[in-house]
Amino acid sequence: MKKSIYGFLVIAAGCCYMATAQAQSIKRHQKWKLAWSDEFNYAGLPDSTKWEYQTGKSGWGNNELQFYTAADTSNAKVENGNLYITARNSGSGDHQYTSARMVTKNKGDWKYGKLEVRAKLPKGRGLWPAIWMLPTDNGYGGWPESGEIDVMEHVGYMKDSIFGSLHSKTYNHIIGTQKTKGVFIKNPYDKFHVYAVEWRPDHITFLLDGKVYYQVANEHKGHEGWPFDKRFYLLLNVAVGGNWGGKEGVDETVFPAAMQVDYVRMYDWMQ
Repeated sequence: MKKSIYGFLVIAAGCCYMATAQAQSIKRHQKWKLAWSDEFNYAGLPDSTKWEYQTGKSGWGNNELQFYTAADTSNAKVENGNLYITARNSGSGDHQYTSARMVTKNKGDWKYGKLEVRAKLPKGRGLWPAIWMLPTDNGYGGWPESGEIDVMEHVGYMKDSIFGSLHSKTYNHIIGTQKTKGVFIKNPYDKFHVYAVEWRPDHITFLLDGKVYYQVANEHKGHEGWPFDKRFYLLLNVAVGGNWGGKEGVDETVFPAAMQVDYVRMYDWMQ
C-alpha cells in the first residue's frame, strides 16, 4: 500500500496470466490447514478479538486524503454475511473523507502460509482499496527494510486491473525496483473474487481466483532482498486519493463506496 506512482506499469492484453508452460514451472504447495479466519457471520462492529484499527489523517506516506476512524459502523461494519469498509465524503472540512484501516496485528500474525480474501471492490476514480501485509515486529528496521506484501491493490482509474507486489530494502518503489505484476480482472465491482498469496520460505506466489499470475523466488541474498522470514499481519483498507490512487483525481460522486469482504482465511502450510 505504501506506493508513489505506478504509472509506468503497462499490462499487455495478451499476457494477463502466465502462459501454461510458465505456470507449470511454478512451485506450488497443495496441503494447507486452516489456522485463522473471519467468515463475518454476525452483525455490527468487526470482531474485536480479531481486528484493530489504525487511525488518523497523516497521508500514510502517500499523501492520501482520508481520515481513518476506529470502531465506527459508518466506516466498518458487518452485515448480511459481509464486512463493509466504506469510504465516505462529508463534503468539506479536515475530515472530509473518512474510511477504515483494519488490522490483525497481535491478533492474527503469521510466518508463512496461504492467505485468501474473497472480496468485491469499490468502484470510482480516486479510490484505492488494498489487501496487504506488514511485519509485526520490524525486526530488520523501518519500511521498507522489514518488508511489505501487497496481496491485492486496485486504483479506480484502472478499472480492469489489480496488482500484487513485494517490497524490501533492495526491491521497492522508491528506487523503482519493486517486485510487482498487474493482471486483468473482469467485473471487480459486481462480482466477488478471491485474492490470495501462498507464502513459503523459498517463494511467494500470487493468485487471482485460484489462478497463479505471479511468483517471486527467494534469492537467498540476505534480508535486504528477502525480509519475509518474520511474522506479518493483515491490513484491509480503502484509501482516497494519494500519489497513486489519486493520480487522475477524485470523483466526488462515487461516495459512499465500500469494499465488501465475504471472508478472510489464513492457512498453515503442512510440510
